[in-house]
Amino acid sequence: MNKDVKKKSFSDWVAKWKSEFKAHYKSIIFSVFLLILAAVIDYNAGVYVTGKGSVVVSDFILDNIGPYNLSFIFIYGWLFLVGLMVIYPIVFKVNLFHKVLSQFSILIIIRSFFMTLTHLKTPLDAIYGVFPGAISLLAFQNDLFFSGHTAVPFLGFLVYRGHKIRWLFLLGSIIMGITVLLMHQHYTIDVFAAYFITYGTYKLAKFFSPFKK
Repeated sequence: MNKDVKKKSFSDWVAKWKSEFKAHYKSIIFSVFLLILAAVIDYNAGVYVTGKGSVVVSDFILDNIGPYNLSFIFIYGWLFLVGLMVIYPIVFKVNLFHKVLSQFSILIIIRSFFMTLTHLKTPLDAIYGVFPGAISLLAFQNDLFFSGHTAVPFLGFLVYRGHKIRWLFLLGSIIMGITVLLMHQHYTIDVFAAYFITYGTYKLAKFFSPFKK
């Protein structure tokens, strides 16, 4: 009997998943295109700032703490949060997938623009974490303002409004913000500003019709 119930539940989930995918497939295709565009822009911006970083500035908090090697959290905590942000709607809320992907892409594009404006250099005593495989191609130096490690999980908190999982992303954002400061990967302003700018990009993206449905 339990097997029959589980089988029916799975069949219902598959049917609902297909229905939601068909209802939003155009928006999903558009959001995937936007993500590819964001990746290209981010890569070129990263290459630019890696070569342009020219000066290290003092920072009240960094001058008095660390650096500490928190590479495991920096790398795998980050990958877990990003992966969860994408996988959660694919499995449980397909109707949110295009919204999450589009919001994420717009945040990356806006961050790419901001980080090219000021040519500060990552603190000299920063501890670098090496990302595995091809992901390392999108890891750069001097991509400071604003902190992506802080901003992306906070975006998860915003886009999953009404879902309990949002609190995990808020906690993750705080942990990531503390981590990049303790590793001296970012200046304090990079972390604090991430919350305000992310909220602004979230509100901005909601004005775009493809993300409303």
